[in-house]
Amino acid sequence: MARAGLTAQRVTVAGAELADEVGLDQVTMSQVARRLGVRDASLYTHVRSLEDLRGRIALLAADEKTIRIAEATSGRAGKDALVAFADAWREYAHHHPGRYAATQTRIRIDPDLAATAAGPRRAVELTYGMLRGYGLTEPDLTDAVRLLRSTFHGFVALEAAGGFAHERSPQQSWVRALDALHTLLEHWPPSREGESA
Repeated sequence: MARAGLTAQRVTVAGAELADEVGLDQVTMSQVARRLGVRDASLYTHVRSLEDLRGRIALLAADEKTIRIAEATSGRAGKDALVAFADAWREYAHHHPGRYAATQTRIRIDPDLAATAAGPRRAVELTYGMLRGYGLTEPDLTDAVRLLRSTFHGFVALEAAGGFAHERSPQQSWVRALDALHTLLEHWPPSREGESA
């Protein structure tokens, strides 16, 4: 069986492709080995375990998604940036469902790999940067980040599960949801005095 050129990156990409096809939870080391035309044992020279592979897929996906969002939002501000950000997020989730799932699942990631991964840090920077365009500061920034992530992820997860059976298209609802988020971000409610930390 051909092993030439087998690397951790190739194993990760093969696992990511498989995750998009069958679902992240269905990926096994044996399936990845078959995809690469090698014996199972050959993979363990490059990744330690299935959990390690899933962590690598999560970091790969975070990098890919962040690059797409950065490209989409470059030079944009306000509602244009919000819509471009959200559309890039949703498009990535549609085209790469297994990889996307890895970015939304609690997976133990090798600390050394995580420390050198730019995707997750860049994602935070992009999100906070886009929201600062609305004049938000802490703690409102963190609350707004959580609202956006909940809205985007909730929408794409329900959409993927076939949860929008109404005759109105999900796209129409998506556009209106982004309109509503933009309006909310422009008129963010003041913090309540004495609220618990």
